[in-house]
Amino acid sequence: MGFGVFVHRADSIYDDSPAEQYQFPKQYLTRIEKCVGDWIVYYEPTKITESRGYYAVAKVQQIIPDPKSLDMYLALIEPGSYLEFSNAVPFKDSAGPVERGVLNLEGRISGRAQSAVRSLSADDFKRIVGRGLEERSPLLPRVEDSQTAGLQEDASPFLFDQQRERASFTVSRVVRDRVFREVVLRAYDQRCAISGLRFINGGGRAEVAAAHIRPVEANGPDIVNNGIALSGTAHWMFDRGLISLSDDLQILISRQANDQDGMRAFINQSGRALEPLKTSQRPHPSFLNWHRNNCFKQ
Repeated sequence: MGFGVFVHRADSIYDDSPAEQYQFPKQYLTRIEKCVGDWIVYYEPTKITESRGYYAVAKVQQIIPDPKSLDMYLALIEPGSYLEFSNAVPFKDSAGPVERGVLNLEGRISGRAQSAVRSLSADDFKRIVGRGLEERSPLLPRVEDSQTAGLQEDASPFLFDQQRERASFTVSRVVRDRVFREVVLRAYDQRCAISGLRFINGGGRAEVAAAHIRPVEANGPDIVNNGIALSGTAHWMFDRGLISLSDDLQILISRQANDQDGMRAFINQSGRALEPLKTSQRPHPSFLNWHRNNCFKQ
């Protein structure tokens, strides 16, 4: 087993879903087999406009032949392991490539950097993930002094144990919640998608939460397409099924709500949830459908 880099782009011709599967031809089979049971980092090529560079981490569960495509394979991602970085990590910084393994003996970038799948050293993995999960913005919710002890784990973004022959990596639930919050709130410009309001408290922190559309307890992934920024009141109504969203983001109000007029006054005048700044971060219909069928009180 070993760490790796999977190159992926949103307009890929391959049948990829980064949180679920990575499709690849036979030529990469041997390389990806070495990643089974271990972690990989997703990378978006620099030639893409506004490339995110290294943008997520995930664990490869197994490899299977693609039942829909001859001579193609699928690297299946372990459910719940995928995590987008709160900070995109560029290919290079002032010191050169962040991924040192792409350098040749002369210290120049080799052709290896063009490979869609490549191995990643433990040191490079730790460097990339450390920068990707580093907390840089004050987006955490307010907490009382008596509660801060439970959040001390945030001081260490992940647990990385490197031994002579083996390196292990884990991400705690506390860290996942913090990173998910940062990614979702940034996508919605820290505005409540239901009311459209953007409140920042005296400490400079956003008074909105990052809500999972399909909850973690129901196998909902920590991806921006399964998230929505909601104020406290909107979050309460969403979790209790008093409101939901159609696939085109129309705000649905439950007929069981006891103050429908008040709820209509609370939501923004368009009657539609605000969309993320980027279309690619929009709530996925499959998660919205799950919420309507399992939470919404019709």
